[in-house]
Amino acid sequence: MEQVPYRPTRLQNGYVRQLAAGFLVAGVFASLAGCSTTDEIRLQSMGSFFVGGREAEVSGKPVKEMLLTPGGAPVKVNPNGTYQVEQAYVQYFIPAQQRGQLPLLLWHGGALTGAEYETTPDGREGWLNWFVRHGWAVYNADAVERGRAGWAMYPDIFTSDPVFVTKGDPFERFRIGAGPGSYNKDPAKARLLPGSQFPLEGYDNFTKQIVPRWTTTDAAILKAYIALVDKVCPCVVLAHSQAGQFGYRAAQARPDKIKALVLVEPSAQGDPQLAGALRDMPLVSIYGDFIAQDARWPTIKANNMKFYETLRAAGGHPEVINLPEIGIHGNGHMMMMEKNNQQIADVINNWLKEKGLYR
Repeated sequence: MEQVPYRPTRLQNGYVRQLAAGFLVAGVFASLAGCSTTDEIRLQSMGSFFVGGREAEVSGKPVKEMLLTPGGAPVKVNPNGTYQVEQAYVQYFIPAQQRGQLPLLLWHGGALTGAEYETTPDGREGWLNWFVRHGWAVYNADAVERGRAGWAMYPDIFTSDPVFVTKGDPFERFRIGAGPGSYNKDPAKARLLPGSQFPLEGYDNFTKQIVPRWTTTDAAILKAYIALVDKVCPCVVLAHSQAGQFGYRAAQARPDKIKALVLVEPSAQGDPQLAGALRDMPLVSIYGDFIAQDARWPTIKANNMKFYETLRAAGGHPEVINLPEIGIHGNGHMMMMEKNNQQIADVINNWLKEKGLYR
């Protein structure tokens, strides 16, 4: 039976019409005030839901008496019992006029949430808005353990401690700055890679969306993503960095439901034993600039190209878009946030159009 996108209630539709009307009025006043405004976005519906997850039992923990609110009465907190864990959070935006043939699912990278697609750190339009504006029904997720999906007790439920990221780490590791030691709290002393498209003035704002991540939750993340695919697909999946492996593996698990896979600098691969499942699937990996001079990214990219060899041997036709080779320069790992992010979104959109998925 064919799956259809998640449909909101009539009440939600009415709310969206009121909200959209408010946005249109705000746009008129912005124009009258001399401020530039982009074309309106007309929505059929918007909303959110949780998907996946399981119940987990915790026992043997001591009961504590705590004061939960200043000035309140003490309460006994018993941590033993049943917990709801490992669900994903999804926010959707359905445009009034759809041009994408299928829903587009956005899956974020490590130590990040769906916020990476929403707005650039310097306040410009993110990929979420761009794709909705161009007629795609977009489903933007916070994976298990991230953002509004929430995380669980460790080591009771999650079996390892979380990994926390320092403020300078993304600057040096995501090919924004020129490697180790390039970050400095003073922007004038920070060493950007030559020609970098990252908006340096927004870097502090970018680090505010960094969240803890775990290294032992991959199976739970994939399970929730597959539950999302089962709920709203057939679809296209756009996955960034850590989510590359989830895009591959979800597509291998549901090749009848994921109709195309766009991988933005994937950091891990799929299951070589199931390569044949991707034989007929349009699939592309997109890479930015500065890879050759980086300490890690030549190996990460080579691993993906080795997986490509396995896909080709199984009859697949995976593609690669190296942005510098098509004349787009200065992009690091966070290309969806960079100054030319809309140019790259257009590259992705054109590829999907070539595959017959956009009209």
